[in-house]
Amino acid sequence: MVSLQVTLLAALLLGGHGARAAQEPLSFHVAHIFSFANQSWAQHQGSGWLGDMQTHGWDSKSETIIFLRSWSKGNFSNEELIDLELLFRVYFIGLTRETEEYADQLHLTYPMEIQVAAGCELHSSDIAKGFLQAAYQGSDFLSFQNMSWVPSLESDSRAQSACDLMNQYEAIRETVHSLTTNTCPRFALGLFDAGKVDLQKQVRPVAWLSSGPSPGPGRLLLVCHVSGFYPKPVWVTWMRGEQEQPGTRRGDVLPHADGTWYLRVTLDVVAQEAAGLSCRVRHSSLGGRDMVLHWGHHLSMYLILLAAIVPLILLTVTALWFKKRCSYQDIP
Repeated sequence: MVSLQVTLLAALLLGGHGARAAQEPLSFHVAHIFSFANQSWAQHQGSGWLGDMQTHGWDSKSETIIFLRSWSKGNFSNEELIDLELLFRVYFIGLTRETEEYADQLHLTYPMEIQVAAGCELHSSDIAKGFLQAAYQGSDFLSFQNMSWVPSLESDSRAQSACDLMNQYEAIRETVHSLTTNTCPRFALGLFDAGKVDLQKQVRPVAWLSSGPSPGPGRLLLVCHVSGFYPKPVWVTWMRGEQEQPGTRRGDVLPHADGTWYLRVTLDVVAQEAAGLSCRVRHSSLGGRDMVLHWGHHLSMYLILLAAIVPLILLTVTALWFKKRCSYQDIP
């Protein structure tokens, strides 16, 4: 039943992009960050994400969920949300206390940061898949798999000791399994349905070219700016004709305050070889047609504008000069 619902929602929310829908599962996850300065001082932050869109926050003072969208409650009742809120409070307090209590035994060092991501992915051709992963000091530490805590491959003996300790608590393992494989898919489906207007939103990107700081003598750093687009997935690269340039460097996709995104893509080239290069932008809002910006055309536009503005300035200055001269001649 969940598979059928997800298939229908994927078709509804992603329209004609069926291939992309099959490749990118719909997902919801909560992210928690625990910061420990020492054994007596700690703070935590929490947020909820529907794909790349933040839908929830966590007020650490009142210990309550912050609903960032008008539809962030999905189809859950107030009673169900109150129960989840209480569960999060217990979880935040419990994990903080357990970390402080077992830090010495597990050889965890202060100051430290623990990051947790838990949620579910809903595939159009498969059942929902729950997950929970934890990182210590920014590196993968452990995860929850098949009703057990498992150390990450790149982690050390501390992760194995933590898993051995946590696997003793069967009730916690059952709760985590139920939340990620039952509660999360139900909540995610409700969010997808309630927020489909926002999720279907398409905002066309604005793109322009510029040159960055010179990488060296006789070289140019070409910069392609793509801004204000939504949703987040975008393809941008530097081209020569139909050939992608292997030296293209893509920055991080960064958020704007209005929920749209920005991307900067650069190419380091010999100055004499810049002619004929172009930046190509591909985004779902463009209706299947790529946006292409040719290097050099933006300079021509600047020259055209300059050529139009300079005579206008000269005419204005000349007219003011004649007007002022005539007014002096009229004085007896």
